[in-house]
Amino acid sequence: MFSILPQSSPCHQFLFWSKTRWIMEAYTNLMENVYTLEDTLVGYVFNQLVWCGHLQHTGFDFESCPVWSTCPHHPVYSLWRQASQHFAETACGNITVLLNGSIHSAFNRKSMFGNVELNSLNLGMVEYVNIKVVSNLQGPFIESCGRGSVAELIQILQSRGFKWTCTDNDLILKMLQCIQSPQDPSCQTCSSSLLQTQGSPPTGL
Repeated sequence: MFSILPQSSPCHQFLFWSKTRWIMEAYTNLMENVYTLEDTLVGYVFNQLVWCGHLQHTGFDFESCPVWSTCPHHPVYSLWRQASQHFAETACGNITVLLNGSIHSAFNRKSMFGNVELNSLNLGMVEYVNIKVVSNLQGPFIESCGRGSVAELIQILQSRGFKWTCTDNDLILKMLQCIQSPQDPSCQTCSSSLLQTQGSPPTGL
């Protein structure tokens, strides 16, 4: 299937994510020039589709399949592992990695990103790995660019020769969160700061 349907995204527009679906979808909807695995043809067709075989007869079971962790040869896991590898192997230019700073092990070596995609990145094709750590508006604030498993990711990138940047609570991501939860106290504070900035006279006048 992957040989029949080869597909790659434009350079500088690859987005990898782990445990951040809740903000990833809003981010990609806003940033039209950003592509995830789910935006490829294979990713679009199989996104959130679960299936397995029957023990008693032929055909597919779409209702009572075991979770990935209980079945080492789960067909859905096998497909996404192969799709993730293909996606990462074609990544080029500046790529973005979106991680959840409100959980322990924001970077998990056993995750699809940590176990498959990271290992499949091509040093000769990827110019920068731009890490964005986003936390829930009210926390907990467990991990950041210099703390926890994110620091481990940075060490791995450095050891393999990748150039990198890391940002905590990117402004665009914070704005997207506030659109979803405009009454959150942290959003009110951010809004007041922006209004004060807009109302201030230009410097030098």
